[in-house]
Amino acid sequence: MSDYKVKKSDAEWRAQLDPMQFEVTRHAATERAFTGQYWDHFADGRYRCVCCGEPLFDAATKFDAGCGWPSFSAAVKDEGVERVMDHSHGMIRVEVRCQNCGAHLGHVFDDGPAPTGERFCINSAAIDFEPR
Repeated sequence: MSDYKVKKSDAEWRAQLDPMQFEVTRHAATERAFTGQYWDHFADGRYRCVCCGEPLFDAATKFDAGCGWPSFSAAVKDEGVERVMDHSHGMIRVEVRCQNCGAHLGHVFDDGPAPTGERFCINSAAIDFEPR
């Protein structure tokens, strides 16, 4: 686990985040497919970490993967997201977290479009949208 720049107690995170944001970002919960506010959102702008404001994904890399969660083919910067092996729920996946605060964002898969071939499957509750 990284030594994150932004550190807060559970009480501080609970005071800042709504209950779904807290469960997703601080306890690696997952919102149900097709229920988050950004799964079918395609305005121009950037998506930032809901916990610390770090820019994570750009609308230019967002695509409709049909999975019910916001999907991106690349992060704004590779070092902005941390990749961690996730063996939960009887699966082997790669979890992605905000490198700045450790917030759980979602998972990355190798079934995305060119040129990266990656699909960052991100919970809407983990991100805020900033229009360009």
